[in-house]
Amino acid sequence: MRIAPLFAAALALAPVACAPAPPKACQADLAIPDPAHLRAGMVKIKGGTFLMGAAAMRPEEGPAKAVTVGDFWIDQHEVTNADFAKFVAATGYVTEAEQPLDPKLYPGLTPNQMRPSSLVFVGAEPGVDRGDPSAWWRVIPGADWRHPKGPGSNIKGRETLPVVHIGYEDALAYARWLGRDLPTEAEWEYAARGGLAGAPYVWGQQKTPGGQPQANTWQGVFPSIDAGADGYKASAAPVGCFKPNGYGLFDMAGNVWEWTKDRINGDQHLIKGGSFLCADDYCFRYRPAAREVGPPDTGASHIGFRTVIRD
Repeated sequence: MRIAPLFAAALALAPVACAPAPPKACQADLAIPDPAHLRAGMVKIKGGTFLMGAAAMRPEEGPAKAVTVGDFWIDQHEVTNADFAKFVAATGYVTEAEQPLDPKLYPGLTPNQMRPSSLVFVGAEPGVDRGDPSAWWRVIPGADWRHPKGPGSNIKGRETLPVVHIGYEDALAYARWLGRDLPTEAEWEYAARGGLAGAPYVWGQQKTPGGQPQANTWQGVFPSIDAGADGYKASAAPVGCFKPNGYGLFDMAGNVWEWTKDRINGDQHLIKGGSFLCADDYCFRYRPAAREVGPPDTGASHIGFRTVIRD
């Protein structure tokens, strides 16, 4: 894992409890990634011109502008633990979270802080200072894609959950193994909108049509109380547990953030889609126009990805 030194120094290294029982898969017969079957599990998106962005609910979101994208294919669902495990078995790839920090790059950290580790959401007590993210995040030694909560946790029974603790370079390596790429921000947002021009959500105009949550997000007071009205409390869901958008794509809102190729602030890449931690009273970025900066060279317990092929 690679994290900014100031952030690393601000967070305590701590153990984490074992994860609860795994949730049931929501989709049967998910496509298995295979370099020999280039477009397995993908949906073809016909390109076009659309209004990207929106009247800004967050400063970075607007103004909207006309953008044109070409035809492309995109994964129907987020890359799963099972998908990534096949990639690792085939290539021997070691993710950034599984590697120790380079002391030449981080001379101010202690040996303990340079151990392989990653960022894990641990929650916080009510009334916490929400200006201090270290209150609900911890750098957990031993946390990685195989151990999403840290030592003592695993992905057994969680094969259909989106893989997390994946840095940008890790996601790109997986995509290249399949002869694919990561989406640009424009491609990602065009696909997420599902043909709905100007709708604030990937499913339409209303946040909860019929009173039913349409994505895995946070219901309650962040970061302390997730009521779990969507069926999942402060955790990712298996892929495809909510209705697909107009292009047949699952989880383009909520569940886990997804990497894009676009850079911002130098070496940082944009992430899109929000996650299970996106609450209306704090993040509110589970909308297609929303955007956020991903960690420069690491992942976290709420960041995943999907891949594309351009025609």
